Amino acid sequence: MAKKRVVIGMSGGVDSSVSAWLLKEQGYEVIGLFMKNWEDDDDSEYCSTRQDWIDAASVADVVGVDIEAVNFAAEYKDRVFAEFLREYQAGRTPNPDVLCNAEIKFKAFLDHAMKLGADLIATGHYARVREVESGPNAGRFELLKALDASKDQSYFLHRLNQAQLSKTLFPLGEIPKTEVRAIAEKIGLPNAKKKDSTGICFIGERPFRDFLNRYLSFKPGPMKTPDGKTVGEHVGLSFYTLGQRKGIGLGGIKSFQKADGSNDAWYVAKKDVANNTLYVVQGHDHSWLLSPALSAGQASWIAGVAPEPGPLSAKTRYRQADVPCSLSVLDADRFSLRFPDPQWAVTPGQSAVLYDGDVCLGGGIIDTANAA
Repeated sequence: MAKKRVVIGMSGGVDSSVSAWLLKEQGYEVIGLFMKNWEDDDDSEYCSTRQDWIDAASVADVVGVDIEAVNFAAEYKDRVFAEFLREYQAGRTPNPDVLCNAEIKFKAFLDHAMKLGADLIATGHYARVREVESGPNAGRFELLKALDASKDQSYFLHRLNQAQLSKTLFPLGEIPKTEVRAIAEKIGLPNAKKKDSTGICFIGERPFRDFLNRYLSFKPGPMKTPDGKTVGEHVGLSFYTLGQRKGIGLGGIKSFQKADGSNDAWYVAKKDVANNTLYVVQGHDHSWLLSPALSAGQASWIAGVAPEPGPLSAKTRYRQADVPCSLSVLDADRFSLRFPDPQWAVTPGQSAVLYDGDVCLGGGIIDTANAA
């Protein structure tokens, strides 16, 4: 019987490199695909695409697989970057990794892989796929958290659908990151000690404000407290995110010291886009930072249908423990969540992702957070 052909996205990082080796060890015919998704300033110090391609090609040589580069920069700009800018201009804080997975890695990449005769695709994400074997949902594919909870990336994959999951392998889903590094060292991968990439290439390590200033126009405006007192000036609403503490520029205001001389930290609590006003509060647990409920749009359910009401949990940001919630489905595109314990700094533009234990059910983009 012919080996199944797997096309794997190889980024030049250690995760996708070890994934390619594991797949070959498991007997698949493996082809590497390096995706180039950004071109605007590819020669700059901040974007490492050229070095990443060299690393990916070197790994392919060691592992013994063919690799080709494919340019998705146009698709990325249309489907991911344009939405990223729209969200920031509207005062929200988007998560481009979620959109990139849905539109590029599991759409443009999947389509290209199928043209190469792939039976399956694979990536170095930390997550698992399981096919339900019996019962009323037999044949349905589920997205599960990775066994290494500290590296789980199911949050970023919550927009995947049945067709995509049915074609996808996540070789690292059951392996801790420490073992991935150990495998890379053992088999002599040239990138075994390469640092994990942080963020997305088009921003890289550059100052965020400098980057956004190239694409969007901003207007300074007042920075106010909940009682309407102006305490400063913001440089543009898009440069701030809810719950932000550092970089606000209010550290030395004396008039808000408490009687004992202490001075609670300031936090960004609300954006009034219509009036170009940024609201700030003092104290981590100020009521404006706590939300007992939220509403979300662009709902995407992995099973193709919304979950049944029942005890579920959710994440409203990636680096967060699951918290209990109750789900109300409003229509095909929208839902609301209510939490027994108010959640801190729930941020419009970020994803609210639902879980039933280890099973990721899907989610949506947060529209509004209700203050406590």
